[in-house]
Amino acid sequence: MGILQAWAQTLGAALRDKGVMLMLIIAPMLYALYYPWPYATEVVTRVPVLIVDLDHTGLSRQIIRLASASPRLKVLGTVQEEQIAQQALWRGEIEGYAVLPAELKRQVVRGQSAVVRIEANGAYALLNKAVLYGLSEAVGTASAGIEIKKRQVSGQSTLQALASRSPLNLVPEPLFNPTEGYGSFVVPAVAVLIIQQTLLIGVALFVGSLVEANQHVASVRVWTGRMLALVSFGGLSGLAFFGWVFVAQGYPRGANPWGALVLLMLWLPAVCNIGALLGLWFADRERALQVLMFTSLPMVFLAGFSWPAQALPEALQTLRWLLPSTAAIQAALRLNQMGAVLWDVREELMILLGLSLASAAWLAAVLMRQSRNMR
Repeated sequence: MGILQAWAQTLGAALRDKGVMLMLIIAPMLYALYYPWPYATEVVTRVPVLIVDLDHTGLSRQIIRLASASPRLKVLGTVQEEQIAQQALWRGEIEGYAVLPAELKRQVVRGQSAVVRIEANGAYALLNKAVLYGLSEAVGTASAGIEIKKRQVSGQSTLQALASRSPLNLVPEPLFNPTEGYGSFVVPAVAVLIIQQTLLIGVALFVGSLVEANQHVASVRVWTGRMLALVSFGGLSGLAFFGWVFVAQGYPRGANPWGALVLLMLWLPAVCNIGALLGLWFADRERALQVLMFTSLPMVFLAGFSWPAQALPEALQTLRWLLPSTAAIQAALRLNQMGAVLWDVREELMILLGLSLASAAWLAAVLMRQSRNMR
């Protein structure tokens, strides 16, 4: 049997196998449609908060008005006791609150330092960030207005007061994620892991079926055709995510499609080879699904985008590069998000090439040994 014939036969067998088709075709399509949907809003807005007003002056009312005007916050009202706000936070009715202390305005008028305390739910990072930023901006805006009025009283004009209050203006410009949205941060990276895991499980299922039917021992040409067919399924998933999902969802992308193609050509063979090795090792299609389903979360943390790699133990900082997803995610983010060229990700591409060659050699050695044992 030639390579082309084996390729066509493998495609037909994969399409007839419901389990393999589910992992190689249907699952990536469902993920492409469903996974970005919860992050469509991108930025958290209208987070419920309370204001504990112990001052009851014009200054405290000004801070409340500024907080109510913030798109980040939804001020549900004011209370007179901090305990009421704490209980609302514990019940999940709000995500934070600010305490405007008694004699706040008197301290400000006397030129003394006044402290406005902000309490937020740190268990949810995005909500915590919205509460802290929103309330801090309200207090900071009120503080800036007071400082400018003081400078005007001392004889400065409005322009002079503004310039002396802020001689150097900071203009933050986020790169590669202009909206600072959570979806633009997490989906492009997790998409690489989705492609890898669905392909890895699908290949392991297919090879497990071959082992159960005692059809796994074959010539080099047959196995070459089989692996090319399985890589083709991964290529379709990669093209769907890189070429359609990111565009349809409006995620930042560096418009380097040729770089993404090179990445797929070096990364997908490594995934398929490892999946085939696992299928031969498990020798049971169901066992492959049971084991590999629980490997996604560790791969996310080891990839170095959701958790800094520098915070990992030194052993894991080295071992994580044995996973194709680590180099693939780093390269994909730079190519698709940052507009990097291939030379900028040469180290990641060399790692993927090395994994592909090493896993191919390992797979060939295992197949030759099993062939000798059967003889």
